[in-house]
Amino acid sequence: MARVNALVITGYGTNCEKESAYALQEAGADNADIVYFSDLAAGHVRMDDYNYLLCPGGFLDGDDLGAAQAAALRWRWSNDADGKPVLDQLKGFFNKGGIILGICNGFQLLCKLGLLPGIGGRYFERQVSLSYNDSGRFEDRWVRLKTNPASPCVFTKGIDYLDVPIRHGEGKIIPMDDATFQALRDENLIAVQYVHPETREVTLEYPYNPNGSPLGIAGLTDPTGRILGLMPHPEAYNHKTNHPSWTRGTDPDIPLGLTMLEAGVRYLKER
Repeated sequence: MARVNALVITGYGTNCEKESAYALQEAGADNADIVYFSDLAAGHVRMDDYNYLLCPGGFLDGDDLGAAQAAALRWRWSNDADGKPVLDQLKGFFNKGGIILGICNGFQLLCKLGLLPGIGGRYFERQVSLSYNDSGRFEDRWVRLKTNPASPCVFTKGIDYLDVPIRHGEGKIIPMDDATFQALRDENLIAVQYVHPETREVTLEYPYNPNGSPLGIAGLTDPTGRILGLMPHPEAYNHKTNHPSWTRGTDPDIPLGLTMLEAGVRYLKER
């Protein structure tokens, strides 16, 4: 079996890196290294040594210029110690078959970089963005998600529903145009959606859809299925005692959020 070497990017306001690395190890990764972006730029670490990239949540650059916008510019314009674009490392990582999971701020980063949704195989071209929640405030609550069985996403294989926490202020998906919105549906790039916890039907109803995303979009994948970005935090539900219902003995009959990270590990090991 392949060795799963995970890289968790941190720095500039990220604050979920330790939780994410722990979840990766619990999910079966052989190692999960927390690395500052500046160390990539300085050449202290190379992405060539990894096959699982996780961009965790936090408040990158204090969300100045919009969530993850400053970080996306940093990725685009930074050079490494050899004078080569750091972005080339990311491109090489993906072209070699690596998988990428972006959570919350990490999802915003993948969208701003143009890695998601990659419609038509057009990567590093921005096709969607994320804007302020319809509620006009930061939302911190648990939600229920439904996966799309027709999606190519490797992170959602074998999963039907998930309960996970959300904590964000800018999570509403905004496609660049109607054609992009249609392509998301036609190509099954909508990987996970918010659903009503009782009916388990996709919903726009607040607070079950915490931000007002159309079609209840909670996360997107790319045509290869090797990239997933989502606003909710699957890494934060890594043990049954994380769930707010566990002390009442009413835990939902659905898996931990950790199963999403496990699916990525399983994909790499089976290759």
